[in-house]
Amino acid sequence: MAENALASSQPMSEITYVDVQMISDIRKTTKEAHERGLLTATKWALDLLRAVSQERRSSSAQKSPKDTPPSTEEEIREEEVFELARKSVDEKQHARAEHLLRNCHSDKAVFLRTYCRYISSEKKALRAWHTAYGDRHQPPTPVNPLLTELYQSVEAVAEPWLLFLKALFLFRLARYDEAIDCVLLSIAALPWNWSAWQLLGDCIHDPKSLSTHLQKITLPPSHPLVQIFMVRMMNELYSTTQTELEICDTLLGPSFFPQSLFLMSLRANVLYNLHRYAQAEQQFDSILAIDPYRIDDLDTLANILYAVENKEKLSALAQFFLVLNKDRPEGATIHCGRSTKNPSSIFRRAIELDRTCSAAWTLMGIEYLEMTNLQAAVDSFRRAIDVNPKDYRAWSGLGKSYGIMGMHSYALHYHSRSLRLRPEEAECWEDLAHAFEASGRLEDAIVCFKRALDADAPHPMTVFLRLAHLLSQTNDQAGAVSYAQAAVAQGEAHAQPVEYYAKALVAVAEYQIRLPGGDWTRAREYLERVVDSPSPPPDDPTHSKAVELLKYVKTKIADARRVRPGLIS
Repeated sequence: MAENALASSQPMSEITYVDVQMISDIRKTTKEAHERGLLTATKWALDLLRAVSQERRSSSAQKSPKDTPPSTEEEIREEEVFELARKSVDEKQHARAEHLLRNCHSDKAVFLRTYCRYISSEKKALRAWHTAYGDRHQPPTPVNPLLTELYQSVEAVAEPWLLFLKALFLFRLARYDEAIDCVLLSIAALPWNWSAWQLLGDCIHDPKSLSTHLQKITLPPSHPLVQIFMVRMMNELYSTTQTELEICDTLLGPSFFPQSLFLMSLRANVLYNLHRYAQAEQQFDSILAIDPYRIDDLDTLANILYAVENKEKLSALAQFFLVLNKDRPEGATIHCGRSTKNPSSIFRRAIELDRTCSAAWTLMGIEYLEMTNLQAAVDSFRRAIDVNPKDYRAWSGLGKSYGIMGMHSYALHYHSRSLRLRPEEAECWEDLAHAFEASGRLEDAIVCFKRALDADAPHPMTVFLRLAHLLSQTNDQAGAVSYAQAAVAQGEAHAQPVEYYAKALVAVAEYQIRLPGGDWTRAREYLERVVDSPSPPPDDPTHSKAVELLKYVKTKIADARRVRPGLIS
């Protein structure tokens, strides 16, 4: 599925460098985004400008159009009011900014006034939502009653920045197709407004949809913006390939945006999703060497450190993050990664800071799942999906929760949704296999376990043992013993304790006993390893079976020696 999104892409070499016009457009958009209070878009564009070589930026500055100053007294007065309102936004006094701009009529004043009204209403809705926390009537997301009125105020606009606002309100009203059409019009006129690209991404939930909408973008597929957006989306959809890594390397080349921290972070996320943890960690180290106070995406670095079990570095990162910015939700989730003290309250703190932090909802769901508080787990996973339908871990958590409840059709549905988002993830195939097995669909379970092995299952022995068991149940004894033997080989190769693969040893031994002309010597050796294991679990049926079979094998070998001495050593 990942390849579908790339089908229309052209080689980056078709655009050989960032030209003067691009730099001028980025500069212009940066100024206009900052005027309108779009801080994310402003910061993103400034990061790209900072990364362009001095020579290119200087040549662009000479050709940049100069702003036309206001001419009439009314225009001068409105500009002064606008600047005062803009300072109020910097101080997060959105209601005051809205009030100051009540009689202003320029497009940018209308944008800032409407946007401030939206921000104020969102904060009010969020406060009401948090007040209802724990109430069974609490809606899955905050309800902003002003959205329809806000949308109607910009319904007939054609100005590109106001089209972005219109698309934002359509998105919040869950009118996604209309939001996409509207934001694409805004992007066509203002391509360097990164907030518009983010909004477009929020409307896309799977690789097929991404492929469809990439074709609607008016920029050439080889344009740096299209390439950046595509890599970002492939990361969010957990569908990254080597192609995305190559695109990042090109964009970080001397002709584009070398040393762009955003693109370096994008590349680190690609490496993380490709499970190249050491390289991803190295990329983050390079970012922090350039800007030690940059905190964006440090939650991904925390996930990497957790995966490689670097507890010391993870602890240091958590402390650094909380000291640097304790009011970022990522800090709370990183802190929980190193702490076992009341993680629920830590996740709740992250959600209070940002209710769109799907990672906090998902991690809280995982915690409830481990505590077997299944209803709370389901509620947390559902809230994670409400916030971010692309979070495959939340879909997987729902599948596991319903599986434990014995609601296998629901488990199959949610595991399938998880797999659709992450088709190359071995864990998703294993989860679906377990759900099929619990539903009695053994053949489907076998297929899924084999797909998990093809996807480099992180714990192959577990999969080998399940396949051996299932194939035995479907009367494929030869297939069962081949996977049992693979489990034995895996255990031996990694010097694991015998009890980890005792079932496989017994299964191979039993097969050799029953097989005409079977290898009785190997059967005895395997059974002795199980029987002589230093600490077998109490009342372990596998150990008891091994003891029984070993007595039988020794008797048969002794009988065979009496009949034909030297036949069996």
